[in-house]
Amino acid sequence: MDARVLELGTLAAYVEHETERWRQWFEAAPAEVLDLPLGRGADGTIRTLVKHIFAVELRYAQRLAGSPVSGYEQLADDTVEQLWRIHRTASSVRGRYLEGATAEALNRVLVSETRKLGRIESRAHTVLVHSLIHGIRHWAQIAMVLREHGHGGLWEHDWLLNPAVQ
Repeated sequence: MDARVLELGTLAAYVEHETERWRQWFEAAPAEVLDLPLGRGADGTIRTLVKHIFAVELRYAQRLAGSPVSGYEQLADDTVEQLWRIHRTASSVRGRYLEGATAEALNRVLVSETRKLGRIESRAHTVLVHSLIHGIRHWAQIAMVLREHGHGGLWEHDWLLNPAVQ
């Protein structure tokens, strides 16, 4: 197995642990929290940003696996369960890809037609890393929006403290 796969597996475990904690938090929170606006200069709500995080995970996992890419508009986002279903599907596809990933597979160039950036050519390894760290960045945005609306007291998100990577 390529050493990069082991590192990516560790990063994926961190993401999975954090994402599960977010699911638990949103399940316990009032439903309207998902519809909080992201703030000045930002488009959308927490719901649209969570959907964006998970859609990126799913669509890149599908590209890595050589599967048809889901249409963004077809992904249901009415409930916490529907949103996290997108993530679970993405995680499953990504996990199967990682299980069989070889150095050759990780170096393969993927061509992606993205919604906002157009055509992108990247190595599979780069796509994997992006699909994992992309969400980390956006979850930090969500945490800040929640704090601004009085929903503090979230857990520590640091890599060093995550039990999935110990």
